[in-house]
Amino acid sequence: MAYEAKTHLKPSGLNGISEEQIAQHWKLYEGYVTNTNGLLAELDALRKDGKGGAALYADRRRRFGFEFNGMVLHEYYFGNLAAGSAPSDSTPLGKALAEQFGSFDGWKEDFAKTGASRSIGWAVLYLDPATGVLANHFIQLHEEGNVAGFVPLLVMDVWEHAYMVDHPATGRPDYIKAFFENVKWAAAETRFAEAKAGKIPARF
Repeated sequence: MAYEAKTHLKPSGLNGISEEQIAQHWKLYEGYVTNTNGLLAELDALRKDGKGGAALYADRRRRFGFEFNGMVLHEYYFGNLAAGSAPSDSTPLGKALAEQFGSFDGWKEDFAKTGASRSIGWAVLYLDPATGVLANHFIQLHEEGNVAGFVPLLVMDVWEHAYMVDHPATGRPDYIKAFFENVKWAAAETRFAEAKAGKIPARF
C-alpha cells in the first residue's frame, strides 16, 4: 500500500508554537511519508529480484525502520496537539497518572524531564496493556527505544526541528512548556480508554 500524509492532523492556532514552526515541521513529516513509500517499493523490487540477502537490501531494511517510525510518531504527535485543552486529574487517565506517579503534576514533571534528556528523540507516555502500567520513555532517533506491545498515549517530539523556528538550540525547555499548553487531552484520553479496553487506538 502507499501511505499518504494525514492532512487532517495538521494543527493550527497553537499557543507558543507558531504557524511557521508547524509548517516547517509538517514538511519533514511529509518527507517521512514519501521516503517510507519509496523504501517499500525498493524493498519489494529487491525481493522480487531475489536480492533479499544482499547488503543493499539489509541497508534499506534498516533505513525503513527509521523512516516508517518517523512517519508514525509524527502522526501521533500532530494528532495530540490542539490549543485550549486543559488537563484534568479527575478523568480516567488523570486519575491513573496521579495514582502511579503520586500526582498528576508528578507525572508531568517526569514527562518534561524525559523530554529534556540530552539527546535527539521523543518523549512518549506509554500504557503497558498487559499490566496497566503507565510509563514515560525516551526514544532516540525514531526506531530505537520503542517498547514492543506498549501503546503510545501522548507523544512529544524533542528533535531540534520541532522548535528551532521559534526557539534557539537551547530553547527546548521553553518548547516543552509550550507543548503542555497545546496537548489535546481528549486524544490521549481516547487512546487510553481504547487501549484499556483491549483495542488498538487509531493514530489518525
